[in-house]
Amino acid sequence: MLSNLAVGLITHGRIQTTLTKAKALRPFIEKVITKAKRAAAAKDKKDAVHLRRLALSDVRNQEAVALLFNEKYKEFVNRAGGYTRIYKLSPQRIGDAAEMALIEFVKADETGYKKSRGKKAAKAKAEAPAAEAAPAAPAEGEAKS
Repeated sequence: MLSNLAVGLITHGRIQTTLTKAKALRPFIEKVITKAKRAAAAKDKKDAVHLRRLALSDVRNQEAVALLFNEKYKEFVNRAGGYTRIYKLSPQRIGDAAEMALIEFVKADETGYKKSRGKKAAKAKAEAPAAEAAPAAPAEGEAKS
């Protein structure tokens, strides 16, 4: 099942499937893309062939593996990971009410988004400058001069 989903994703760039299948496909396809990147960077031809055969044992479609290893890997050369993105789609499937998702490759030049700080960290950061600006009150027992 993951092999067929991977073939569809490699050939089309994005596919619509259930959320569970998309979450299972993400680590599978990212390992195959990493093999393609390592094969492109391999100095020995036998290492590149070995990695291509390993990917072919996972994906099991020669045309898709050839497309990935010859062309598509170039999109991910500058990325250290995170080659796919999953979007949750709002309507559920009518037959079984499964949550639907769209999984696609991330463009080469996209940097992603900045993760927001948690509520506690943002609140502490907002309070820190206010505490520094206020003068310190004398402690109990100290005399005011």
